[in-house]
Amino acid sequence: MLAPETHISVLLREACDALSPERGGTLVDGTFGRGGHSRELLRRMPASARLIAIDRDAAAAVAARGITDERFGFIAAHFGDMGSALASVGVTQVDGILLDIGVSSPQLDDASRGFSFMRDGPLDMRMDQLRGPTAADWIATASHNDLTEVIRDYGEERFASRIAAAIVEARERQPIERTLQLAQVVEKAVSARWTGQHPATKTFQAIRIHINRELEELRMALSAALPLLAPSGRLAVITFHSLEDRIVKLWMREQAGRAPEDPRLRHLPQVNVAQPKIRLVGRDIAPSEAEVRSNPRSRSARLRVAEKLAANEGHAL
Repeated sequence: MLAPETHISVLLREACDALSPERGGTLVDGTFGRGGHSRELLRRMPASARLIAIDRDAAAAVAARGITDERFGFIAAHFGDMGSALASVGVTQVDGILLDIGVSSPQLDDASRGFSFMRDGPLDMRMDQLRGPTAADWIATASHNDLTEVIRDYGEERFASRIAAAIVEARERQPIERTLQLAQVVEKAVSARWTGQHPATKTFQAIRIHINRELEELRMALSAALPLLAPSGRLAVITFHSLEDRIVKLWMREQAGRAPEDPRLRHLPQVNVAQPKIRLVGRDIAPSEAEVRSNPRSRSARLRVAEKLAANEGHAL
């Protein structure tokens, strides 16, 4: 039995189409969230197929218990560790992997998780609340340089140093332990709203990415996916900001044996190019205008798809 969805899954049809669940086999939903993509995959999979979902969020594990379909299994783990997670249940090869990167709407909307500056709550930001320091813990001890680097590199924030200085000054007066506290500190440091975003948007994104090691997890997951996929197996990745998308795009192009897209690098000799291991399936897919209207949070999403080549296909591209 499939329980009803509790949130809107982004690029639901497009991501599931990419994995062709009707073909059967074993599929992996590496970022279960609240199960929207898993439920759609199960709806379209034959009786002989199998779906294994992975997530590190305890709330996701609770949501997974609502799916009683015997074809479905759930593993509480980080998606970057999917290789060892799947091996723990005897799975070493799969026919498709879906990764939906980043924070989910239920996580954003739950003030107690501390992901959003729109509601006051404890400054936690951990996707796995059983492990690691909270955002408040990190902010309390990080140096000005560390704060600047994280906010600049993960938030692409031009005022990173100014915001870091404001955080250091504010925490000397009192600990920064609440989301609205941090948002107000950033807003005072960067009063301009010319981008149309709240001034704290990029800072919250940056700290969340750092606390959860999101980009490192993504790189680990991509590396784990390739040996797991059977020939003709597909990898579908949904990203929500340029840092994630750039990692996926460059990794896929590299594994496909493509030349660099940067025109400044095309003149370099292409020596020791590895044999292509995947082929790119179509172009990146963005949400339709209708989807963005119904779910504004989907507007920055991008879906990229690749298919694993058989060993003897590598030079047929």
